[in-house]
Amino acid sequence: MKKIILSASVAFLAFSFVLLASMDWSSDAAHSRFGFSIKHMGITDVNGEFKKFNVTLKTPNGDFTGASIEMTAEAGSVSTGLEMRDNHLKTADFFDVEKFPTLSFKSTGVTKLKGVGYEVTGNLTMHGVTKTVTFAAAHNGTVKNEAGKNVAGFKLTGNIKRSDFGVGQPSPGLSDEVKLLCDLEVVQN
Repeated sequence: MKKIILSASVAFLAFSFVLLASMDWSSDAAHSRFGFSIKHMGITDVNGEFKKFNVTLKTPNGDFTGASIEMTAEAGSVSTGLEMRDNHLKTADFFDVEKFPTLSFKSTGVTKLKGVGYEVTGNLTMHGVTKTVTFAAAHNGTVKNEAGKNVAGFKLTGNIKRSDFGVGQPSPGLSDEVKLLCDLEVVQN
């Protein structure tokens, strides 16, 4: 009888630990950025970002290995600091926000590397096209905020080709390669 009670207690504790370790996180918009950089004329980086985006993260354990990450951005929130350029980017020449109002990313794998590094692989959907992409990620740490909730910081970087997604026409003045830069602060729900 003692063995049955002990076995049941151990199973309950193990199940409880799994439940406690599994965590849901969401982005803190005030402290996060989903940006990009593209070469103009081969000599200058033009930077921009999507002002309206959301990130959710679900972790199955104490670290972020095997996490699932979903990110959605409103294409019409694109901002490069120049209204005329932003308005052009929203047209059918580039993002075609009327037809394709969102960009999305859904991870298919998160692998821990050395130190603070992770590799995040998933499907990026933009301009009606879905492609598998891989990002390098760094977990910059986890702290408690003023409300006592866990807050984790990440930097994700990766490169895509706009031609793979049908965004914009080939141009000698604008690079095909776009660097994606995400600085994310996520709060445990």
